[in-house]
Amino acid sequence: MFSPWFHWSGRGNPADNCCINVATYGPGGRFAMTDRGEGALRAEPDTLTVGPSSMRWTGDALEINIDEISSLPLISRMRGRITVHPEAVTEVELPLTRDGAHVWRPFAPSSRIEVALEAPGWQWSGHGYFDANFGTRPLEHDFSYWTWGRYPTSAGATCFYDADRRDGTALDAAIAFAPDGTARMVDAPPRTAFKRTLWALRRETRADPGTTPRQIKPMLDAPFYSRSVVQTQIGGESVQGVHEALDLDRYKQPLLKPMLAVRVPRRRRWRFSD
Repeated sequence: MFSPWFHWSGRGNPADNCCINVATYGPGGRFAMTDRGEGALRAEPDTLTVGPSSMRWTGDALEINIDEISSLPLISRMRGRITVHPEAVTEVELPLTRDGAHVWRPFAPSSRIEVALEAPGWQWSGHGYFDANFGTRPLEHDFSYWTWGRYPTSAGATCFYDADRRDGTALDAAIAFAPDGTARMVDAPPRTAFKRTLWALRRETRADPGTTPRQIKPMLDAPFYSRSVVQTQIGGESVQGVHEALDLDRYKQPLLKPMLAVRVPRRRRWRFSD
């Protein structure tokens, strides 16, 4: 959805602008997002292949095989496997607009993850999650701003989805997930602003009254988008989780698309060898 090439194409054929985006963080972190043509796409019941990389559902785990070239400023090969082991797979779907044009699908809000990339220090296992967003219209047509956060708790995980819609309404969803995947809507503490990013992008998440969230680890900082590890307090419990903020008023500015193209190269003619 953030491919400038898809935007410039008129958004007529999503399959002709496909990619598997890979980002690693910390010392030696890389970012790869290569926009490929329809000839690089193969979709099967249990496997999605985009160019040299693929995702395969084995029945109890998601195997992600990566073979990409990272973009500027650190150009290098990113190769290896990531395996996601869900603790449970949910049936939850959250419509983000009243007509269901945008849907959030938290497939596995709590998972184990194994990372084995071909680079020094990029082999580890730990806590992870797996979700997806689906939409039939450009995000910037329906939203001006949104934030999302997923925070592991002593009882499982809690996700907050807040968005300002173009029609003047707001989304304010809070869902608590038990380890077995059971989900229930819960009351959320107030939206609470915290420090802006280096690009002065405003950020907010949910926090108990009297507490202020704070960034623990920067992950991705763009003019219109931020991803970071954030610490906040929910129901008296101090928690740390992944937080995202997205300013779609900024994203829709035409001058931003050439900037994105530097980080998202286009490889239209890639073909399978068999």
